[in-house]
Amino acid sequence: MIKNRIIVCLLWMLAVSAQAAPQKRPNILWIFTDDHSHKAISAYGSHLTDLAPTPNIDRIAEQGMLFRNSFVCNSICGPSRAAIMTGKHSHINGFRSNGDRFDGHQQTFPRLLQDAGYQTAVIGKWHLGTDPVGFDHWEILPGQGHYYQPDFITAKGTHREQGYVTDLITDKSLNWMKERDPERPFMLMLQHKAPHREWSPAPRHLHLFDDVTFPEPPTLFDDYEGRGTAAKMQDMTIAKTMHPGDLKINDVVDFKDKNGWYYKATKNRMERMTEKESKDWWAAYGPKNKAMMEANLSEKEMVRWKYQRYIKDYLRCIRSVDENIGRVLNYLEESGLADNTVVMYSSDQSFYLGEHGWFDKRFMYEESLRTPLIACWPGHGKPGSETDLMVQNIDMAQTFLEIAGLPVPSDMQGSSLVPLLNGKNPADWRESIYYQYHQDVNTVHHVYPHYGIRTGRYKLIYFNTLDEWELYDLEKDPQEMTSQYANPEYAGKVDELKQQLTELRAVYQATE
Repeated sequence: MIKNRIIVCLLWMLAVSAQAAPQKRPNILWIFTDDHSHKAISAYGSHLTDLAPTPNIDRIAEQGMLFRNSFVCNSICGPSRAAIMTGKHSHINGFRSNGDRFDGHQQTFPRLLQDAGYQTAVIGKWHLGTDPVGFDHWEILPGQGHYYQPDFITAKGTHREQGYVTDLITDKSLNWMKERDPERPFMLMLQHKAPHREWSPAPRHLHLFDDVTFPEPPTLFDDYEGRGTAAKMQDMTIAKTMHPGDLKINDVVDFKDKNGWYYKATKNRMERMTEKESKDWWAAYGPKNKAMMEANLSEKEMVRWKYQRYIKDYLRCIRSVDENIGRVLNYLEESGLADNTVVMYSSDQSFYLGEHGWFDKRFMYEESLRTPLIACWPGHGKPGSETDLMVQNIDMAQTFLEIAGLPVPSDMQGSSLVPLLNGKNPADWRESIYYQYHQDVNTVHHVYPHYGIRTGRYKLIYFNTLDEWELYDLEKDPQEMTSQYANPEYAGKVDELKQQLTELRAVYQATE
């Protein structure tokens, strides 16, 4: 009897001790891609959902929360990454345009997590011009990186590895998670190159979608009549801007087009392929290109052909991303890490998938302003939930710090998403966002600088070097085909939005 009482007492003491022990700080896994349109994620639902599903990215949404109104503050690669690192707009963190150099010694969330005992790592695309600071481990691509046989930079130097970049980044991330100190929490930024231009698929996906014809966006042949100078003067059209390398034409055959342009086969991509990879590449693209050239396509038919080539290669790259995300999620579940790991998926911005006849990003129009964001924090919120509240990439730093139980510096400009992840709808949540694109118009794609405000229904954009305004009623004109700025019926709304924009610029200390 006494022995039984002792056993019961010990069990009770163990139970009390377990309840009193503080819960281990959650791990944070940030999975990030480059130029991934939310329309190319099946969880969001679009004309691509049934034809090109993303079941593994969807797993994160099924287990967590999907953000319907997630936006960037500056739709271009480097500045978006700097905003995430700092929780601040481009004009505050100092990284306004691609080509700038990021000051990693400023306050960033990785440095704060590292100081608090987190193991920190960044693996994959970095694109900030300087070596990572605040990371225990880093292995990054130089610049944009390469899809085949990519180079990786570490603190010890640069080396080339054989394989496909999306697979290799995942391999390295899995190895780091397996080899880290299991007694300490971790924060890993797993950052893919895909699906960035020039959209080179993995060898196993070269024939994926060969039997599919993807529906064209209704604005593929937009004439920009309802917009101002900026939309008319850009250089980012599928019709004119895409070069043969994007379209996998000059890789496989020499030919002369109707305009007299002679395309010579290039060695740039091929020299990074193995003999088998090169052979498979030629076998996939050669016959299709030959058939295109023999078809003697009209100008409009050629745009349609380019669109199909582009969208298929883009989605082929995403298939590799989705497969590799499945590998990572499976590891978390099999290793027992899933229950205490926050998984978040996003992209540095969205991307034009033929809307307005475009590819690329930069503009404040919806297709590049809106970016995917999906998060799963086990035990927090309802699985499969969604929110329509407006969030922005400047919110991420604060979110990671609060998840880790750390104080949020007062000079960060975003808002933590933790209340939203817990299923709450704060009454004081933002009702508008501020956006500013800084890059000079004379750089790639010829997009004029601009800034603006987006509310739940309206968007006001000011192209400051042109002194031109545009206003869109997103409820009546979701594709933003016609600016209503000069419409007298919207005069009151213009005044109201200008006032709100002035106030937002003051809040965010925007003076440029």
